[in-house]
Amino acid sequence: MPSHATAPARTLDSDFVRRLARFFPDSAPLRIPIRLSRVADDVHGNGKNGASQKTWRLLQETVIEFGTPQEALFLVSNPLEFADRVLIQSRDGSLSAEASIVAVQYHPQQTVVAARFLKPVPNWTVQ
Repeated sequence: MPSHATAPARTLDSDFVRRLARFFPDSAPLRIPIRLSRVADDVHGNGKNGASQKTWRLLQETVIEFGTPQEALFLVSNPLEFADRVLIQSRDGSLSAEASIVAVQYHPQQTVVAARFLKPVPNWTVQ
C-alpha cells in the first residue's frame, strides 16, 4: 500500500507569503517573530492639550516570513485591510516601527499582508 505524505501547515502558510513576495523583487526570506498591534485612536481627547493620542491594541503574534528594506510580509488570522496602520515589534525589542498595509491576499482563515514602514528602519532585515 503506498504511503502518502502531507506537508506541514507551516509550509503551506509560507507558500502563501512566498506568492505575495514575488511582487516585491527585493524581498528576502526571514523568520522574525513579532507582536502586531493595530492603531486605535483615542476618541476621548486624552492626549496633550486635549489632542487625540494614538493608542495601540495587540492584534496577534506572528512571524515576518519575507522582508525588504521598506516592507514586512506576514500572515495574520485577524482581518486587516489595505491602508490599515499597524505597529510591528520584534519580541526582543530590536524592531518597533509603524507601518501601513500596502498589499492584501485573502485565504481561508488567514490573510497574507505586506506592510510598508512609515519611516526608514535601517538594517532591520539583518537583526
